[in-house]
Amino acid sequence: MGKGELRKDVLKARGSLSPGEIAEKSGRILRRVLSLEEFQRARTLMAYVDFRNEVQTGALIMESMARGKRVAVPVTDVACRRLTPSLLLEYPGDLAPGTWGILEPRPECLRPLEPQELDLVVVPGVAFDLKGNRLGYGGGFYDRFLPRTRPDTVWLALAFELQIRPQVYAGPHDCPVHILVTEERVVYTRW
Repeated sequence: MGKGELRKDVLKARGSLSPGEIAEKSGRILRRVLSLEEFQRARTLMAYVDFRNEVQTGALIMESMARGKRVAVPVTDVACRRLTPSLLLEYPGDLAPGTWGILEPRPECLRPLEPQELDLVVVPGVAFDLKGNRLGYGGGFYDRFLPRTRPDTVWLALAFELQIRPQVYAGPHDCPVHILVTEERVVYTRW
């Protein structure tokens, strides 16, 4: 199975999850994330806004803000193939459908942060292996963004167990995540 077939296979499997299954598994993943020392230490984080059966991040964003953390979400600049973290003051009030229909800050709510300000980045993906390699959606946005963070910034992926695969065909420019959290386990991939 090649990269394209793997992406299609995992997206089909993820797409078959019911809303109830997604909510239940996302809740279990959230509880694991909240217990992580790396999450508790983080003062500023960026989290993706879930879309199309991804692990839900709304509760993570709200809980992080309730704990006094600064939370940014990515703004996608398709033309420049670049992500910019934008600080949230209200969730979901600051957001409206943006690129590809994914919720992003409305123009009047843009508050850019430098990638070096982030202590933790919650990274989306289609599939992951246990070494932290990820198969994304094909745009390379996170693989260009993550190297712009500090060397001590933690890259954390949220995934359903069905997204964990033996091989995800990592390339030379792919950025493996440091921690992988599923509804079943926490995997430290680099330490």
